[in-house]
Formats: sequence, structure tokens, C-alpha cells
Amino acid sequence: MNRRGLASVAAVAVVAVSVLGAVGFWLTRPIGSTPTAALDAPHFVEEAIASGIDHAYDGDFAFAVGGGLAVFDCSGDGFPDLYLAGGNGPATLYRNKSPIGGDLRFVAIDDPTIALTGVEGAYPLDVDGDGNVDLVVLRDGENVVLRGLGDCRFEPANTALALDGGDLVTTAFSATWENDAMLPTLAFGNYLVDPDHPDPDHLCSDNQLVRPRPGVDRYDPAISLTPAWCALSMLFSDWDRSGRRDLRVSNDRHYYSDLSDGQEQLWRIAPDEPPRLYGEADGWVLYRIWGMGIASQDVNGDGYPEAYLTSQGPNVLQTLLSGPSQPMFRDIALKRGVEATRPSSGGDPLPSTSWHPEFVDVNNDAFMDLFVSKGNVAEQADFATMDPSDLFLGQPDGTFVEVAEAAGILDYARGRGASLADLNLDGLPDLVEVNYGDRVNVWRNVGAGDAERPLPMGHWIGLRLVETGPNRDAIGAWVEVRMGDATTSREMIVGGGHVSGQLGWLHFGLGLSEEAQVRVTWPDGETGPWQRVTADAFAVIERDAPGPRVWQPGIDRGP
Repeated sequence: MNRRGLASVAAVAVVAVSVLGAVGFWLTRPIGSTPTAALDAPHFVEEAIASGIDHAYDGDFAFAVGGGLAVFDCSGDGFPDLYLAGGNGPATLYRNKSPIGGDLRFVAIDDPTIALTGVEGAYPLDVDGDGNVDLVVLRDGENVVLRGLGDCRFEPANTALALDGGDLVTTAFSATWENDAMLPTLAFGNYLVDPDHPDPDHLCSDNQLVRPRPGVDRYDPAISLTPAWCALSMLFSDWDRSGRRDLRVSNDRHYYSDLSDGQEQLWRIAPDEPPRLYGEADGWVLYRIWGMGIASQDVNGDGYPEAYLTSQGPNVLQTLLSGPSQPMFRDIALKRGVEATRPSSGGDPLPSTSWHPEFVDVNNDAFMDLFVSKGNVAEQADFATMDPSDLFLGQPDGTFVEVAEAAGILDYARGRGASLADLNLDGLPDLVEVNYGDRVNVWRNVGAGDAERPLPMGHWIGLRLVETGPNRDAIGAWVEVRMGDATTSREMIVGGGHVSGQLGWLHFGLGLSEEAQVRVTWPDGETGPWQRVTADAFAVIERDAPGPRVWQPGIDRGP
């Protein structure tokens, strides 16, 4: 069946539920079934070359610690497009032409504006709030903001924004909005090393915080975030649910000297105040890992986000030790089964090198899953060279089980940045992984079926938030989805991962539930009502609208 025919079928199915999906109201009774049983691993089929993606990321050591991608809708049709870093080679933008629920299809866009060289990674973000997603491109050299013009066209915007892109090696980024600013606050993490610096504890370039000028759409000069120890991931997150988004920074321990103060960092970023590092007096406990990537997710259901930090050797899952009164965390990675210290397959006994972490429910059983990309930095003899990426399935008791081989994504390329996103809008999250010195992998999720006959697993919903004003995508909001007595919470973030970000549909698995309740706490702290949504559909939640609006793929122009 062609794309138009599939769209018509989808439209008929969606019309039947659109009345409930289009009208929101307070609910006083539990909706849906409380999830109690985990599903098996979904099956993935590798389709990079078949889909039209023939792209590699490579370069010298400056690029060995990069290798990311941005996943976002640049065409306005609701389908996620891909911007892939190239390292020494040009970055490439691939437009999504996949049929709904079918084989993946992409077409490369030939445009010198976006085919930048020296790209380490990228993050999508509607910087100017015009409804067209922009790209923040991290490079070995000048970082560039590409302003979206619609229809996957872009123009450089550094000059118009008065943004100094610098000339360093940038390997980390995050963004948030502070109060009613016209532009987002940006954080850039830099990796450039000066081995001849006289201070052995200051070998890495300073990180930078860039805030907008009050009342205008221009940026002030950057504020140095020092000390810095070669950041490989950054994330603005409301860790204490105070409404303030602080900046977590994960650093490469390789650059701590014997007498170093080097450690993971948390910066207090309060509006109208200078940034301040949390320290011992605040309850912050010194923590040292070979920090690579950050993922944030409320894993234990207490309403506060846990932070998963990738490293070389054991990874870390940090949870608040005694509530939100102070930033004191303890590690529960071993208890939950996600330390991922060594390769899951291949027989290499040496420690793993982990990079990009991401929480998404890949089998739609309503238990959050975790993907972790892995791969040797280059040829480090003390770490595994056969080091496949991991896929962990969440279980009802809060633990995780590794299933990469069963899922069909076992691969020994040196993984870097990645993204789990529903590329063909069938309700099953697909996987894209950038590899250092090798081609990109693109795996289509076919659920309980195979390439010829995909089969769904549990129910699901895809959500998109929209509000008026500069922060159009409601970055900093919290989304709660309730099924029976169980609630899953997600924070709208830009940043984290490993030089890879996405902006688009928020995917939630619902298990056996054919409907659920959704509630949004908007970035300014206002909490909306619980609203009913029907499963197996996409819905747009607009602030102050009477209820969710069902979006129909292939029929509506855009979300």
C-alpha cells in the first residue's frame, strides 16, 4: 500500500477516537490499566543503506570524542528528519520520506549551508520562537546556529543573534529559558586541551554560559564557567522540581591532575544571578568518573529525575539521597542492573567505554527502557575493543535486563551519539547510531514481527507541547502520563546525551491501556488539568486549549 493509502487507513482509525482526544476535562477516576508485566525485546532491522543513508563520521582525535546527530522535523510534515555529523567530512541532512509504518526512506539534501565540516554533533532548538526548528551545530572550530526557514532550508544566524561561535572544540550543549527572556540561555562545553598550560588543573578550555540581553533578541557576551575539565555532556534540568533549571556537567576524568579538584559539576543557574557551583556546603558530594553522557528520567516514580551518567567502566544512576532539599545523590546503577561495566557480548574482558544514554519505552509495555551506546575511544589498550552498545528493558520491579542481541542491534562498530525516535510514525521507536570511523546504523523497530510483517506490541501515545511566546516547544515543562495507578513523568529538555539531541514527539508506552490521562506542568510552574488521551495516536497539547488535539500523520501539514 502506498503512503497515501496508509494515511487514509490511519485517518479512519483516528477519527473514531478524535472526539475524546479533542476535548480535555478533569478526571476523577483512574483511566487505563496499571502496567504489571514487561514485554519481550522488540525486533530491529538494520536499514541504513536501504533507506538511502550512506554516511560516515570520522577524523583525528579531536573527533574521537564527538559523533552525534540531531533528530527533528524540518519539513513540517511531522516526520523526524536527521542531521548527521561528519567529523572531517561534511555533515548531511536527510529528509524523511518514509511511508507510515513501512520501510524507512530518506533523501539527502544538497545544500552547502548545512554541509558544514568539523561538526562534532548538533541539537535542535527553536531559538527564535517562529515555529521553525533551528539547529545548534557543535564544531571543531566556530559553533553555528542555523536558523530554520521551513521546508528544510536554513541560514546562518550567529551574526543576527550577536552570538560568538568561538574557535574551540565543543562537545557538550544544553539550553533552557529563564523567565520571560526572548531567547533561550545556552551552555557550551569545550574539550580543547592545552598540555603546555602551567596549571595542571586547567588544561581544558573554559565552558561558556550565554544569556540573552534583557528585552531583545540578541545575546550578551559569554560568561566563563570555570573550572572546566573537558566537558562531554551538559544538561539543564529541574532536579529538585523548584522550577529552576540548573546545569549538570559531566567531565572527562582523564584531565584531572593528582592534586586536582576535578569532578562532576552542578551549577546553580538562577535568573538575574551569576552562575554558582554547588559545593560541599550545599550538600554536593565530590564525584569522579570518566564522564561521557547524561540522561535524565524519573526512574523510581518519586517525581524527581534520576541522572544516568555514562563513563569508562561502571556507569552511574544517581538518585536524590534525602529529597530535594540539597543536591546529595547516591548511585543505584548496580541495584537496578545498568552499570554496564563490561561488554555484554563478544568475550572481551576489559571495561567498556559508554557514550550516549537515552531512556525510551521501545516495546510499549509502559516500563521505561534504556539504550547506551558503546565503543573504544580510539585504540585504548586498557578498554574493550569489542564493545557493543546495550539495550536494557525496564522490568516491573524497577530493574533492567540487557537484550541487545535478542533485539537484533548487536554491532561492534565504535558507537557514539544516537537517538531513539519513531521515524515512520507507527508507534515503535526506531534507533539511529553514529559510529566513529564507520557508517551510521539505522535500525527500524518492527515490534513483535519482522521486516516483511511488523507487529505492534503494547499501546502507545505520541505527544507534542505547544505554548505561545518565545519558548514555543515548552522546554522545561514536565509531562505526566497516568495509566491506572501508575504514572510516568518526563521533562522537556534540550541537551544531555552525547552531542546528540532530538525535538519532536514525546513517546510513551501504555502497555495494555487503551487510554490514559495526561497532565502538563508548564515551564513557568503552572500545572494544567488531567486530560484524557486515546492510545495509538499522536496528540498536540496546546496551552490553554480545551483539550488535546489529535494529529493525523499524512493528512495534517504539521503538528
